[in-house]
This record gives sequence, structure tokens and C-alpha cells, in this order.
Amino acid sequence: MVRGISLIYGIYLLLPIALLLVGSAGGNWTNTLLPTGITGQWYLDLWLDTSFRKAFVSSLVVAMAACAINTLLALPSVVVGLVIYLLLSRSGPLGFLGWLFSFKAMVLAQTILVLPVVTALTRQTIEDADRAHGEQLRSLGAGTFVRALLLVADERYALVTVVIAAFGRAVSEVGAVMIVGGNIDGFTRVMTTAIALETSKGDLPLALALGLVLLGVVLLLNALIALVRRWRERAEGRGAASVVGLGVSA
Repeated sequence: MVRGISLIYGIYLLLPIALLLVGSAGGNWTNTLLPTGITGQWYLDLWLDTSFRKAFVSSLVVAMAACAINTLLALPSVVVGLVIYLLLSRSGPLGFLGWLFSFKAMVLAQTILVLPVVTALTRQTIEDADRAHGEQLRSLGAGTFVRALLLVADERYALVTVVIAAFGRAVSEVGAVMIVGGNIDGFTRVMTTAIALETSKGDLPLALALGLVLLGVVLLLNALIALVRRWRERAEGRGAASVVGLGVSA
């Protein structure tokens, strides 16, 4: 029974698409259930249209870029660390920099890990804002660059959340920084690698204490940003109310 209903529902969804595909290759489709004749002229005329080709290529590039960025969101940190290690090793192409097992290598690895998160979340935020307000800005004569600046200014609080997410991704990193930094005491050892080391040594109380300190830092940062955001929203609200009051009095 369930399979039969699913089959009927699938046919109901796919039948209009199938008819459109058949009709697009038909020579004539007037007052008939199915088109008569076979032709590809419609596809040829569409492809010869320069504006269509530009729009098609632009859409394809944007879609592929978005898919690539979203895929990089799940990039394993140990893989990033391994790639950076191979690049910075003495036999690697960037070995002349001498960055391996240094703070610079750790920053480079964390930047590569955080960049897809910032890019994907920022793109989604600005895309949603452009969908809501972009047409209005275009009607006022705003170009692409000006429109982007206005949307970034309007979504600044949402972008602050993106910064928090990026900070959380970086501050919780273990695998990549341990591979490229070496977890050298007093030089490249950070909170997360220290927690991993103390856990492996069996010193669980110290590992838990370090974890609580790390959580406290993140909590303090989130609370500070939330307070600043609320203060700015209240200030802007009072400013808007004063402007309305002046308009009414005038």
C-alpha cells in the first residue's frame, strides 16, 4: 500500500517534467497531448543567445563555488595539518620558509581551517540580505560594490556571529596544530594540545581544569559580544525614536 502510494506520488511529480522535456524537443505542440515532430532548434536558439550563455556560465560558476566552499566546511583538520606539514617540511616547496614546528605554521593551518567557515557563512548571510533588500538598492542606483558595502553594514551583527563561529573553530583545534606545531612546551603548546597531552598522561584533573579555562574564555567572549550588540541595538533604537519625534513635532 505504501509503495503504491509512493509510486503514484512519484509519477505525479515527474510527469510534468517529462512532458516539458518531450515538448522541448517537439517540432509542433498545438492542441495535442504530445508534440509532433522532433527538433533541437529551441536548444540551439537558446544557446546562441549571448545573454543566456553569460547567465548560464555565471550561475554554474557560482553554484560550483558554493558547493566547493560548503564541502570545505567538513575538511578534516588532520588532513589540513598533514598537507601543511608536507608543504613546510625541508623537502617541501615551502621548506625554505623554516616555519615547521613554529607559531607561524599553526596560524597558517588554523587560517585554512577557518576560512571556509567564514566564507560560507558570510556568503549565506549576504545572499539572504540581498534577496530581501537587493532589489530596492538596485532601484536606487546602487552598484554591486556599494550594494555589498550597504548589506555588510546592515548585517554587521550577523557577521559578528560569524566571527564567533570562526573563533570557536580555531580555538578548539587540536589535530592540525599538533602536527605542524609539534606541541613543544613553552613554544607551540596551546590549550587544546595541552588538554590532549594531560589526558594521555592520565592527569585528568589538570585536563579538566584546562578545559574549564578554555570554556570560560569562549563564554566571556560571547557574553562581551552579546552585551555590545544589545547596547548598539538600544542606541540605534533611541536614535530612530528621536528622529521620529522630531518629525512629528515639525
